[in-house]
Amino acid sequence: MELWLLVGGVVSLYYVIKAMATSSKQQAQKNNGPGSKNEFRATISTSNRVVANSNRDDDDDLATFSISYGYEEEKSKNKTPGKWIKSGESITIKGQTFTGGNFYFGGKLSSLDGYGTEASLVDDSLKIERKPSSYEDENLGYWPKFVSLTPKGRGAFLSWLSSNRSDPETPLGYVFIYFYGIERRITVDSIKQAVDDKEFKSLFNEILRLKGIYGSSRSFSNYATRLLEIMCLLRPNLVSHPELEKTPQRDSLLFKHRLATTVKEEKPVSAELALAWIRFYPEYNLKKPARRCGYEFSQMFTRLYHRKYGDGIVVKPNKTRLKIEYHPASSSLRGISFPQQDLPDPSNLKGPINKLIAIADEGTAGLDAYSRYLAKPDTSRTDIEAVLLLPDDLSDVGATLGLGKFKKWADDAISTKNGLVSVEEFWTYTKSPLPSKINKKEAELIQNLAQKAGYGIAPDIRYHHAKPSADGKLVLFPEGHGKYFEPSKAFSEMGMALRLGAMVATIDSHVEQAELHLLTQLIDHDTNLSPIEKRSLHAYLVWRLNTPSNVTGIKARVELLGKIEKAAVSRILVGVAMADGKIDPDEIKQLEKLYTLLGLDKTLVTGDIHGMSSSKAGMRPASPQSETISPASSSFQLDESILAIHESETKDVQSMLGAIFVEEEPFSESDDSATDSTIVDEETGIDKPHYALFESLIRKDKWTREEVEALCRDSGLMVSGALETINDWSFDKVDAAVLEEDGDAIYVDQEIVEEIEG
Repeated sequence: MELWLLVGGVVSLYYVIKAMATSSKQQAQKNNGPGSKNEFRATISTSNRVVANSNRDDDDDLATFSISYGYEEEKSKNKTPGKWIKSGESITIKGQTFTGGNFYFGGKLSSLDGYGTEASLVDDSLKIERKPSSYEDENLGYWPKFVSLTPKGRGAFLSWLSSNRSDPETPLGYVFIYFYGIERRITVDSIKQAVDDKEFKSLFNEILRLKGIYGSSRSFSNYATRLLEIMCLLRPNLVSHPELEKTPQRDSLLFKHRLATTVKEEKPVSAELALAWIRFYPEYNLKKPARRCGYEFSQMFTRLYHRKYGDGIVVKPNKTRLKIEYHPASSSLRGISFPQQDLPDPSNLKGPINKLIAIADEGTAGLDAYSRYLAKPDTSRTDIEAVLLLPDDLSDVGATLGLGKFKKWADDAISTKNGLVSVEEFWTYTKSPLPSKINKKEAELIQNLAQKAGYGIAPDIRYHHAKPSADGKLVLFPEGHGKYFEPSKAFSEMGMALRLGAMVATIDSHVEQAELHLLTQLIDHDTNLSPIEKRSLHAYLVWRLNTPSNVTGIKARVELLGKIEKAAVSRILVGVAMADGKIDPDEIKQLEKLYTLLGLDKTLVTGDIHGMSSSKAGMRPASPQSETISPASSSFQLDESILAIHESETKDVQSMLGAIFVEEEPFSESDDSATDSTIVDEETGIDKPHYALFESLIRKDKWTREEVEALCRDSGLMVSGALETINDWSFDKVDAAVLEEDGDAIYVDQEIVEEIEG
């Protein structure tokens, strides 16, 4: 029973399928008419054209699929052989006059694929109805043919052909029919020497024109590019176009030919050609940063390539021969292989491409942060944030992107003000609010912005061991320190000398020209300094002379100096003070303070001044009753031994200067967050945490270091820095230190305490 049921079901299913097939066949015959070939093909119907489902790619976002059937070509009664109508040649078709040419006309021109009529042949013996070029014929399939169009479609094509052929809204199938004719003219007629140079060049320009109008279709753009490439190879001395070598097509003919020629001639592969090799290599895809930041990636790749391989890698010719093959857009043409010189085909060699991939990956990694920033909404390549994320290798690129105004401002400051600018004005170019304090993050931003634009700054925390204040100044200088700058010992020594000299020169809030000249000479006469170091120190000097002086970080280090070193420093200080030819009371007071800081008897200042002045010819001895020493009419000239101090036999002096140059670390662990410790109380002259520590310490005369460390921990302070800050404050108030360290003991001078509180 079950068997009979199964058989019955199979029979029923057979008749259902047969009935459906019969119905479909009848419908097909109805649609196609008698004698139809009943040829099946899938098509994609879009808003402005109908093209077949194939490898031809276009940019339409929306597409609907439908089924259509082929159409039989209308039989032509015209036996006239088809001929090529040149541009400028006049011809009348169905009452319309055509002067643009560039198409085949007649009744008989066979397709070279062996099937039917040439797709582009315009045959006026066929039915033609007048229609505007916007009319989209239902028979515009994937490989459209003039002969297969409906009468209305032929009329629409002729309307476009009689126009300037520039309407971007024209159904693309008509443009392809026109293109097929030019394609045949180039790949068939020109090879037979039937096309002169003038026409050849004219057709080249016509394809470029069409690509510019209809190139939004990747399909048309690719076919047009391929034909242009072939034309460049056929007549390289006649036509060329640089942009063709930048096409993203994997099988770029021009690229392969150029690479093959370079390798055969055993020439270095240029950076440009190497980059094209990467782009065209089928087994490597550029990563997102390289695609998103195309220009920056190409610049990065080029620079890395030159750095590693100089003029380029030399590839040994391989045995694989280059084949130039052309795959036409027209269904009327066959694939064509062009005879070429005996050239290798290195395009798929693993060895060279692996070297290039390594460089491409390195360049891509360098652009990762920059690319991720640009991926954010409302961002631009010209944003300062973006520019600062560029790799150092692209500093000049950054300057052209978003630093044009900054560079103009900086150049003007350098040429008119020795690079001296306010931090506030500099900060406006970061496009962010000015902070109340320059911490590590802000200092690095200043450094990076200047560096990206091609400048250096002073002070630079990395080399000058000081930082600007938010309400202070900084100095710009050209070129900067460079990526691999390492300051020498001589640089550090000179920096200390300039710092001490500036403290003397600025005591009266006015820097004499002679003082500036002297300090400048100290830099210029030091043969141990490199040109970069001298530029940096000149900028640092300008900053020191325009910034309030302090002795932060000096005292703890000068305690390590011997008598000879301290005497040498004192000699520099006196020399600076006397550079302008006079010693004012304020300068003597400052010298006494610095002598005390150095651990020297401040009463030696006057004697040292007299000793230096009396050793100079032409100097008038100073009056013992006068605190001001005035020279003769001739200005004081600094002893050559001072200018050559770093070249003297006293090597200990050099070591000393280097040792005391380094200041206290400008940034503490709490720098990134504003606290009360950074705010100086107007009444006391010192911040609250340090003043609280001072009030705790003055309760007794002697403390152990362990006890002081406990007090500092409670206040969030470091012992050494805290004690020195209090002593600096004490010096400012009464010209003496209130605290003294002796081993593990710390003493409080109660007399000084009374002066401070008095």
